[in-house]
Amino acid sequence: GESVPVTKINLPNPSEYPKAMGDEIYSPEVHKRHTLFCGTNVIQTRFYTGELVKALVVRTGFSTAKGQLVRSILYPKPTDFKLYRDAYLFLLSLVVVAGIGFLYTVVNSILNEVPAHTIIIESLDIITITVPPALPAAMTAGIVYAQRRLKKIGIFCISPQRINICGQLNLVCFDKTGTLTEDGLDLWGIQRVENARFLLPEERACSESLLKSEFVACMATCHSLTKIEGVLSGDPLDLKMFEAIGWILEEATEEETALHNRIMPTVVRPSKQLFPESKQATNQEMTSYEIGIVRQFPFSSVLQRMCVIARVLGEKRMDAYMKGAPEVIASLCKQETVPVDFECVLEEYTKQGFRVIALAHRKLESKLTWHKVQTINRDAIENNMDFMGLIIMQNKLKQETPAVLEDLHKANIRTVMVTGDNMLTAISVARDCGMILPQDKVIIAEALPPKDGQAARINWHYADTLAKCTSSSPAINSEDIPVKLVHESLEDLQMTKYHFAMNGKSFAVILEHFQDLVPKLVLHGTVFARMAPDQKTQLVEALQNVDYYVGMCGDGANDCGALKRAHGGISLSELEASVASPFTSRTPSISCVPKLIREGRAALITSFCVFKFMALYSIIQYISVTLLYSNVNRVTLENHNDVMCNLFFFLFAVSLNPAWKELVARRPPSGLISGPLLACNVLDVTNTSPAHHGNESLHDEHYIKNYENTTLFF
Repeated sequence: GESVPVTKINLPNPSEYPKAMGDEIYSPEVHKRHTLFCGTNVIQTRFYTGELVKALVVRTGFSTAKGQLVRSILYPKPTDFKLYRDAYLFLLSLVVVAGIGFLYTVVNSILNEVPAHTIIIESLDIITITVPPALPAAMTAGIVYAQRRLKKIGIFCISPQRINICGQLNLVCFDKTGTLTEDGLDLWGIQRVENARFLLPEERACSESLLKSEFVACMATCHSLTKIEGVLSGDPLDLKMFEAIGWILEEATEEETALHNRIMPTVVRPSKQLFPESKQATNQEMTSYEIGIVRQFPFSSVLQRMCVIARVLGEKRMDAYMKGAPEVIASLCKQETVPVDFECVLEEYTKQGFRVIALAHRKLESKLTWHKVQTINRDAIENNMDFMGLIIMQNKLKQETPAVLEDLHKANIRTVMVTGDNMLTAISVARDCGMILPQDKVIIAEALPPKDGQAARINWHYADTLAKCTSSSPAINSEDIPVKLVHESLEDLQMTKYHFAMNGKSFAVILEHFQDLVPKLVLHGTVFARMAPDQKTQLVEALQNVDYYVGMCGDGANDCGALKRAHGGISLSELEASVASPFTSRTPSISCVPKLIREGRAALITSFCVFKFMALYSIIQYISVTLLYSNVNRVTLENHNDVMCNLFFFLFAVSLNPAWKELVARRPPSGLISGPLLACNVLDVTNTSPAHHGNESLHDEHYIKNYENTTLFF
């Protein structure tokens, strides 16, 4: 479906203007505005006096975007964890040891002429002693307690086995919008252009002097907002822009549309509060200034712009208003109306992390009638515009973001940003939140696909010299790139002062044409901008291929694949993302990440303790029993009750250990078979006296007083 309400329109009719359409082929990506995606909820329709609307199904099942997402959730690549691999190996070796004991007991019993049924019982007893049946239950206990503690701090888990893996995380990927930063954008200000020169930035767009300006008229009309049950809905950016000018939007009712047999225009006008009281404006003046939106060319992510044709009430000629990506808008304007320092001003804003939108306007010829406007091609409108200025939007960092990232850095956990947003904005946010330190250099890798017989290539630029307004070339000689000096050891990574940044297109080209560079780039890559949902998943896989334990924290449907693929995925939203993610946080902030890692470490260390205790206990008991079976009297360890009590008390007491209060730089070992773990196996010897029966007159043929039993028990 769609993340926000979007206006969908019919495909243009090729018979009306065949020249403009040419041999254009339908593509769901290019023709997004004409496509209803699987999962879309239709909340409002316009009435066309009983005309039928024809729809053509282009994709079904797993071919749809929703289907691909569901498939990645249902059939993820299995995540391999060393602890579980080692556990299976260890149990296998215990089975081999048990087999040896089994054969020894059988042979020894036959030589001592023991009855057959006793041989069977004693031999099988050896196997159950060696391979502890309580091990799975004991291992699960730690995870269950950790899951309970996570629930108390508002983190819900649908895949408990992942808790242990979270104790190993050494890299966390973060989405930007809604995760590191606040969800919405706020209007920071506007910067108008007059006589091809930028005026000073203004904070408010709803001032009295600008009320009837073309700049405000563009903000009032150039959007795809609609009223749903009386409430303005649409793109959050459009919503903020329209709210900033304080105008009113009125739409035609179904009855009015049916009456005129064509769509009635949406009308916008200033609210009464905007008119100055001092002038004692008449009602007529208040109501006379209104603008009708005659035709809308919706926003296209391919074209990076949207355009509307509007008409001020009482005016003969119509106006065209356009808004979109500043570079695109500037290229469609008369060059004499674009300020000379346009690129420098724009870069200054994007470097500071602002989202910038440019506006343009053009008076249309008087010969363009209502009917002609309804059939005209957008290319005929979107040229020779007058550049009007910039709208600057701000995406604020969440309050807790910098502190959480600092905690992760102190614990030697690397942080990476994966976002669908603009590259310079993403780098700016990464600097603001401490992901990239002020003294660190950022190198942008711009990969170009093969074209006109030329091979694919990569251009390297320093992010701070990317300005197009500087005369010197910002390119770096590839020999100087520190990618050649990448350390094999992840521990040395903290020493590096370089960060790589790239966008989704470059990432795709590098994956396809520069496979050998991928490990080196992901080892130092910090910002990945304009990433598509499947590219986020590919990045997580690339990081896992260089032996990182990857965590992913996101909040939207576009993060689902990566959340599922990562070793530990944490969703900050209870909507689509929580379906795919092993963990969901009730509080929509990244403060849940260190909490999860701490609990993961506690559960992991508990698992190690339990495993060591159980394994040692089994081997000691196995050796003791084997030695006793070799005794001519065939005695065995007796009265295990107090030992079993101690065993279970120990196991569950260990599981109750909470996590340490802060993250430290040293991580737990990842596998069972590691030096520190094998070296520090300390046996918990319980001080118990040999078993003593209360009533010794009660004779039992199996109860034989002997020193071997007592000695081995001690």
